[in-house]
Amino acid sequence: MNVRTRFAPSPTGSLHIGGARTAIFNWLFARHFGGKFILRIEDTDRSRSTEESISEILDSMKWLGLDWDEGPFRQSDRLPTYQDYAKKLLGSRKAYRCYCTPEELEARRKEAQSQGRVYRYEGNCRGLKSHPQGVPFALRIITPEVGSIEVEDLVRGNITFDAKEIDDFIIQKTDGFPTYNFAVVIDDVTMNITHVIRGDDHLANTPKQILIYDALGFEIPNIAHVSMILGSDKAKLSKRHGATSVVTYREMGYLPEALVNYLTRLGWSYGDQEIFTKEELVEKFTLENVGKSPAVFNPEKLVWLNGWYIRNKPLEEIAELVMPFLEKRGFKISPDGRLIKIVESQRERAKTLADFADSSDYFFVDDIEYDEGARKKFLTPEIKSVFETLIEKLTALNDFTVPELKRIFDEIIEEKELKLVQVAQPVRVALTGGTASPGIFDVMEILGRGKVIERLNRAISHIMNN
Repeated sequence: MNVRTRFAPSPTGSLHIGGARTAIFNWLFARHFGGKFILRIEDTDRSRSTEESISEILDSMKWLGLDWDEGPFRQSDRLPTYQDYAKKLLGSRKAYRCYCTPEELEARRKEAQSQGRVYRYEGNCRGLKSHPQGVPFALRIITPEVGSIEVEDLVRGNITFDAKEIDDFIIQKTDGFPTYNFAVVIDDVTMNITHVIRGDDHLANTPKQILIYDALGFEIPNIAHVSMILGSDKAKLSKRHGATSVVTYREMGYLPEALVNYLTRLGWSYGDQEIFTKEELVEKFTLENVGKSPAVFNPEKLVWLNGWYIRNKPLEEIAELVMPFLEKRGFKISPDGRLIKIVESQRERAKTLADFADSSDYFFVDDIEYDEGARKKFLTPEIKSVFETLIEKLTALNDFTVPELKRIFDEIIEEKELKLVQVAQPVRVALTGGTASPGIFDVMEILGRGKVIERLNRAISHIMNN
């Protein structure tokens, strides 16, 4: 079988990480079997679909590295195709015109609710012998009143639906646009989709789609429903659990490899292995290892995984990725190689690309601001003479390098009978404004002799004026 999978987002907002995981599963399955991955935009909801969302979804897919072989196809460009198939069902008497107005249907729905029952269309228009002229109509498919509808799900096994629970549902609205379930079936058939892999929130759509396949005489593709992604409280993942869109994780400084790795492992496993290259995922991914139970999203685990990828990428690549985050904060990056040194000094502590920018401001600004608590604790009159001695030694230093800086600190510690922390922490506050930074000698070497002496002098002036 020539495997063909698809991802079909609705462009009514950003690409949700649940949708991203569905796209990843479909992409991996197609790549594993040497098949095709098709991208389709389901934009028939004209009131909610936007070009901005389409653009953002495509950008997110590209950023994740999910290249598609065909598409992106738009449902809005395929209206004649849907209408042709709807006419076939009408002509074969497997569908009929429904003239019930939205107001009439809503009144019946409210009446059913008042009686404590679920409303199902009664089939009022099913047996009409004559048709009023000039009156708008929708098309409804004729559904069985008894029996069952079965599907062999590749993840969940055999699933049975009671046919009487499904009314004669609409396949084409009065404006000529198809309904979701009808368009999906026609698209999957005409695009030769062999495997439909989607979230189990679509499970309720499955019996309706099977009825459409049967009515048109089409072969039903292989279907697999993967579990939902839940928050830590086991509720459906939402914004209250944190970021939920791919673009937000990108803006927060996550790497696409980390997000793909993490989302793939939500509901899929391969022994105890946690970290995979994309090539390994393609090689090992099958639906047999996709679990039935809902997957719980763990932000801390994603942060850890992202930190691992940051630590294991080439420095030059991380520096290039960090640059937009620094520029967004208004920092000017000089082409002198300092950025790679900054990245090297920070990346053992950084968990995201944004972390680099958030913790590196003192390397790029002219004037730093002291943390108030750190200033009071460390920029004291007692440290003034230490700073003055340090400035004297730094001025006379030939090589402004980490080994030489260490040597000078050792000399000062011995001369003044101090511990390293009693010198290093005040210097750190003077140079960075706070008490947390990479190794103080690395910071000094990156800042350079001129900037270090300038900031030490400024700290001395601050001590004298306070």
